[in-house]
Amino acid sequence: MSTERIDDPAVPAGVADDVVSEPVTARGGRLEEEGDVAADYLEELLDIADIDGDIDIEVRNGRTYISIVSEEGDDAALQALVGRDGEVLEALQELARLSVLTATENRSRLVLDITGYRTERGEQLQSIAEDAVQRAKAAGEAVALAPMSAYERKIVHDAVADLGLASESEGEGADRHIVVSLPAS
Repeated sequence: MSTERIDDPAVPAGVADDVVSEPVTARGGRLEEEGDVAADYLEELLDIADIDGDIDIEVRNGRTYISIVSEEGDDAALQALVGRDGEVLEALQELARLSVLTATENRSRLVLDITGYRTERGEQLQSIAEDAVQRAKAAGEAVALAPMSAYERKIVHDAVADLGLASESEGEGADRHIVVSLPAS
């Protein structure tokens, strides 16, 4: 088991963060600390489950990103930690965030990825957003998407906005979904 830190000290101006007034260097130090705490927690979890994996920590755009990848290229054991539709991954991310909160008394917005699931899913979500935009334009009416997690909805909202249409989240709990519509005239 190994942990690698990849730091990007340049945080673009205007990037939203939990503590906007905090200087970049202090925020970066806090993000490094939360990455270390979460990585220690996840490493212990992997040891208990007897699963091999490398943990990479990266700080960019005001967030800590933690990736777990296979040491020998065999992702089967790590795939179980992703679960169906990323459900286990979401739960592990929340547990890692709770470990940071417990250790530092600071809320964390860290993002956990296992075997590149979030990267692959991000590409799928981009495609879903593009398709929804095309359908909304062609039909001239709003298009409702399937329910998705808050993280996934954020990716789709950003993609839809980049494509020039409007989107909003509707519904509650597990039924929360995005509706893509033409911009108000």
